[in-house]
Amino acid sequence: MASSGEEPRSGSPGRAGTGTEAAAADAAQLDTAEDFEVLEEEGEDDEDDLSELPPLEDVGRPAAPPREDAQPPEPGAGDAGGDPEEWLDVLGNGLLKKKTLVPGQGVDSRPQKGQDVTIRLKATLEDGTVVEEDPALTFTLGDCDVLQALDLCVQLLEMGETALIMSDAKYCYGAQGRSPDIPPNASLTLEVELLGARDAPDLELLSGRDKIQLANRKRERGNFFYQQADYVLAINSYDIALRILGSSSKVDFSPDEEAELLDLKVKCLNNLAASQLKLDHFKAALKSCNLVLEHQPGNIKALFRKGKVLAQQGEYREAIPILKAALKLEPSNKTIHAELSKLVKKHADQRNVETEMYRKMLGNPGSASTPSKCKDKLPWSIPWKWLFGATAIALGGVALSVVIAARN
Repeated sequence: MASSGEEPRSGSPGRAGTGTEAAAADAAQLDTAEDFEVLEEEGEDDEDDLSELPPLEDVGRPAAPPREDAQPPEPGAGDAGGDPEEWLDVLGNGLLKKKTLVPGQGVDSRPQKGQDVTIRLKATLEDGTVVEEDPALTFTLGDCDVLQALDLCVQLLEMGETALIMSDAKYCYGAQGRSPDIPPNASLTLEVELLGARDAPDLELLSGRDKIQLANRKRERGNFFYQQADYVLAINSYDIALRILGSSSKVDFSPDEEAELLDLKVKCLNNLAASQLKLDHFKAALKSCNLVLEHQPGNIKALFRKGKVLAQQGEYREAIPILKAALKLEPSNKTIHAELSKLVKKHADQRNVETEMYRKMLGNPGSASTPSKCKDKLPWSIPWKWLFGATAIALGGVALSVVIAARN
């Protein structure tokens, strides 16, 4: 849905295609329009496994780089491999190097994070096979919209500069590669020319269609980070998309655009909740689910995930009615059936444990002790203290009678 020139093309460093069984398995984790039952896995006994979560929305199989928190140093910070006057060791570990082929317009012309940059890109394998060519790839610098090798190195390019980037697979497509043209653990050589940089658009002035396209690109990027199990970066992308969707506007939107913006917001929140669950951020995931249910009280994915959150926290009494509500909306859903049955059993086991604990706290009274207690309370069973008191009173009365008789 991206505008021309803005969205990385299919198969580019921003997005990749499908093709393997592993890709299909990961795609099933993403929130699509498919039924929950596609998530069921035989032999899955791990109670803490959240793999049964409804998958993320509308995602193919991209390949995103692993997360790397290191920031690129200024030129001259270190050199590795080749001529030390030509190659810049960007991260100081020898895995990401940059060499200038055609000088640019000076350090002051370098792009800044948050700007939209346009580059010419050519990517090749070590054997010289060209796997990617894009004459005008546009992305937001620092938003993790593309390969990390590009996001890190383009910050160091001067306007008009052409550079060669040698990157380890870690900052490209990693151990999974990109089917069918990039094998696993493949290093890439990237030839990059910085063509332009401009400030990001003013969100308040975006049309409804432009806002939808921009937010949707961020959501899609979050989706393939989710597929790569990099849930922190996935959350970052969803947060960016939600910030775009939640921004104020000076432009009037049509009813259809308003409806599409709301639908996109719900998708982002659902996927955000799924990512937060993967990191055991239960409080945040619960908040995301509740935000979805504020807009769509009958959203099955949000109800299911909310039930999962509460179940992970041991709140079975609260989780069961929520899953029942989801099942009422979709009675044939096998995954909800299975989850609900599991929670009902866990709740019953929990109540049995609590009952036994209370019995122990109260001295574990048994059935054999009850007749004994009742026997002690029978009318003809007089305690010895009462008998002693009655005897003392009788003796006192006799003594008083003797005294009175003596006086008479």
